[in-house]
Amino acid sequence: MALNNEERGRNIGISFEFFPPKSEEMEGQLWQTVSELQDWDPDFVSVTYGAGGTTKAPTLTAVTRFLSQTPLATASHLTCVGATKEETHQMIETFRKVGVTHFVALRGDAPGGAGAPYQPHPGGYANAAELVAGLKAISDFEISVSAYPEKHPESRDTAADIDMLKRKADNGADRALTQFFFDNDNFERYLEKVRAAGISIPIVPGIMPIQNLTQLKRFAGACGTIIPAFLDERFAGFDDKPEERAKVAADVAAEQIDDLVRRGLHEFHLYTMNRSPLVSAVLDNLGLSRRAAKSAGAAA
Repeated sequence: MALNNEERGRNIGISFEFFPPKSEEMEGQLWQTVSELQDWDPDFVSVTYGAGGTTKAPTLTAVTRFLSQTPLATASHLTCVGATKEETHQMIETFRKVGVTHFVALRGDAPGGAGAPYQPHPGGYANAAELVAGLKAISDFEISVSAYPEKHPESRDTAADIDMLKRKADNGADRALTQFFFDNDNFERYLEKVRAAGISIPIVPGIMPIQNLTQLKRFAGACGTIIPAFLDERFAGFDDKPEERAKVAADVAAEQIDDLVRRGLHEFHLYTMNRSPLVSAVLDNLGLSRRAAKSAGAAA
């Protein structure tokens, strides 16, 4: 039985991920998206940080604007790949000066891209667990980390992934945001293993509303996410029907969240791809209220 709107409203917390723009046109799209999505009153938003810190300047610019011009609690992603500890500390201090108190601490991809062998910088943090400890040694930052229900592509197995997650949690991480996935049964099995390993921090499902299934499959292949056959079935025949395709995409994501709420999950991290219409359609389908509607209701 689906949850009614009142039950959903009490149970669901959301956060959004954005990426820094690479052009003037993309910058306009990002801030239009932020303007439209901030009314959903997310718990926080995060801004990504490219492999090897390749987008650190645009990330800093975007984060600064989020903190100075929006009401949104904003986290900056931070990686340690290709940097000494001193260089990483300098970036932490730079972000702290503009008001960042929440980091999404990640190891980062190898500079050579997906599939390239990872080599820790000899003078840097070797992995995200060490980075979490380093952040906590500097200040009592709020720290989110990553988790992989279907295993990180470089990990030996799920047990190794969970061991790394435990190290991150033990070093002070406050929550884990998962890689996107579509198989809720698999996620539930993963969560049982995580809890059995003594990890008690919130594991927040990462939800990817499907903007383009063909592109998503290419992306999923690089990050190890399994694309279930039912998605091909749901999207069949809509390649040239963008409105119908968008409706299916919103239904798929809302159904996934609804099912996870029934399984006891209450927080969700949505990958926006810097676009608002599909994300808003998903939240509309769930019966959530925008801030303007909440304010009007409170005043009534």
